[in-house]
Amino acid sequence: MAELISREGNKVEFKVSVPAAEVNRAYDQVWAGLARDVRVPGFRPGKAPRKVIEGRVGKGYVEQEVRDRLLETHYTQAARELKLSLVDASIEPQTLASGQTFEFTVKGETYPEVKLADWSGLSLSAAAPEITDEVLERTLNDLRERNATFESVERPIEAGDQVTIEEEGEDGGTYPVYLDVAEAHVRDALVGKAKGDTVEITVPAHSHGDHEHAEHTVTVKVVDVKTKQLQDLDDAFASSLNFESLERLRGDLKGELERRAQQEGEAARREEFITALIDGMEADIPQALLDRRREGMLEEIKDDLGRQGVKWGEYEAFMQEQGKLDDFMADLGKNAESRVKRDLVLEKLAEDLKVQVSDAEFNQTMNALAQANGLTPAELSKQLGPNGINSYYISLVREKGLQQAIAQLSGAKSEGSEAAESTETEEQSAE
Repeated sequence: MAELISREGNKVEFKVSVPAAEVNRAYDQVWAGLARDVRVPGFRPGKAPRKVIEGRVGKGYVEQEVRDRLLETHYTQAARELKLSLVDASIEPQTLASGQTFEFTVKGETYPEVKLADWSGLSLSAAAPEITDEVLERTLNDLRERNATFESVERPIEAGDQVTIEEEGEDGGTYPVYLDVAEAHVRDALVGKAKGDTVEITVPAHSHGDHEHAEHTVTVKVVDVKTKQLQDLDDAFASSLNFESLERLRGDLKGELERRAQQEGEAARREEFITALIDGMEADIPQALLDRRREGMLEEIKDDLGRQGVKWGEYEAFMQEQGKLDDFMADLGKNAESRVKRDLVLEKLAEDLKVQVSDAEFNQTMNALAQANGLTPAELSKQLGPNGINSYYISLVREKGLQQAIAQLSGAKSEGSEAAESTETEEQSAE
């Protein structure tokens, strides 16, 4: 049961009470999992007494697992019960004990009040790209290029060849160079040379990552020259791609291109609609909300750099040296504002449309997400935590609202077209 304690502007506080029966059920579920997973010498799986298992994992572990399970479930339910869309929240759990009611308090910040312009008559112009015969032929030729073979030749190097070169020096090595995609200074140096020639390639000054490289010369030896062999566009080519005929390849490829074009068109319509909502919105967005989103995005960037072995401090210093740090932070602020506005209009849209996601829908999508990531639903819930689960629920509500609005606009357009056609037919009959 959730009880609203206070609400002042965007600040909100509420209390949640979990009945003792549900607390006991959570304890039983945690103990059942431990009995199944924890191996105790001298006892068959599932037969070890709780006291023995508790001695191996610790009483604190059991209580933490139960507390997490209860928070994951009842925090999201309480926010839905009180109809609160929380930007961020802190949870203060009270004492947890088997056979007793468990209570926790939530202090958070809701989204600001938003007003959307009337979008019911909006006409979306974005459409799926047309898959013409020219597009199909270009795609087929791309397939030929990707499946080309190379044969060695005894002649000077030409622009479309594959050239195997051996680079001199301690850091050198032997590797192929595809001249049709090579940089101009490499292609210009190699074209016209032959197998066995030694070639000096002048590499212009350039930046790579956070390093500046001055102009320098690389000496290489041409080891082999191969020419590209394209297969004829016939049944044999289709067979090499596991299609029974060229006609079947064309048909399947066109179907796939049309499917992707349809997806592209739908994505473009969604973005066009969201942009229209943002342009027509009225909202007083707190600076704290923008700052929080910007800091969150910056943390994501730092994490990405860390996974690549780059420290943020070093990257920041490099941008400062290049005079790019101010532009970087300004762009980050603009992107943060754009994301906040996107969230606000989608949240308000779902609210106006009275969108709801049932427990069955939510559990189904959570199970699918867990399966896609090779996790059990319980493991996914634990990774996300209460705030993460609530954010995921909100994302589902927004997506459902967006789909409903797009369908509504498409239906209105269809009905309008039918009405126009009917009127035109009546006019022609009258004439």
